[in-house]
Amino acid sequence: MEAAIVTILALLFLSFVALGVYATVKVVKAAKRGVDRTLDQARRTVEDTTLRAKSLGQVGVAAELAKLRLSLRTSMRATQDALQAGAVEDASLRESLDLFGRLSAHGRELDEDLKRLEREPDKAYVAGQLPALTERTERITGSADALRQAARDRARRFADDDLDTLSAQIDVETGALRHWTTVDRGTAAPEDAQTAWYETAPGPQGGQQASDGQPQGPSQAAEAPQAITAPDPRTTAYPWEKTARPESAG
Repeated sequence: MEAAIVTILALLFLSFVALGVYATVKVVKAAKRGVDRTLDQARRTVEDTTLRAKSLGQVGVAAELAKLRLSLRTSMRATQDALQAGAVEDASLRESLDLFGRLSAHGRELDEDLKRLEREPDKAYVAGQLPALTERTERITGSADALRQAARDRARRFADDDLDTLSAQIDVETGALRHWTTVDRGTAAPEDAQTAWYETAPGPQGGQQASDGQPQGPSQAAEAPQAITAPDPRTTAYPWEKTARPESAG
């Protein structure tokens, strides 16, 4: 019995140790990913700032190469962010992400070519390559821009459709909340209601017996409704009204 207890405790201890090691590894990996993302973001920011400075502060082929790289990186990054954000709510954009992944391979290859040409000492050779490089850049950025704009148009259309449906539902609800307007139109007039009450008051025999056993005459029957007095409007209160102040004795 004691050996079984010791074995169970040992297994529990090993389980806790394994769980602790697993949690530690997960935390370390998550921290490493966070550091890597921070370093990548910082590196991209430095590169973008450098390219922007070259495109504005230099002339000739060096400035043209910097403009091409900056245009390529800006377009590809914006498209990637738009597609990844939209794919969270729209599964149809996953195919677009696959296409963008293939386009990104061409973009990275172009960026490497432009980066190598920045270190090329033969500026005449670089100038001769610029037309082809510009065309490649425009084709890649044009495709990226088309994907990004289509994704945004799709998201905007879904938002408009949802807003139209919501507006229709709100119109139905507001009509239901104002149902009393229909009820008021179908309510009988006060005179008709009083006449209906008077006709049913004498009873099914058409005459009401007096206290001495004799039927009442027409004049007496006509006076019956007058015994019912209407409520004093000054004392009638509704839930939304304030309590009426008592009139002064003077």
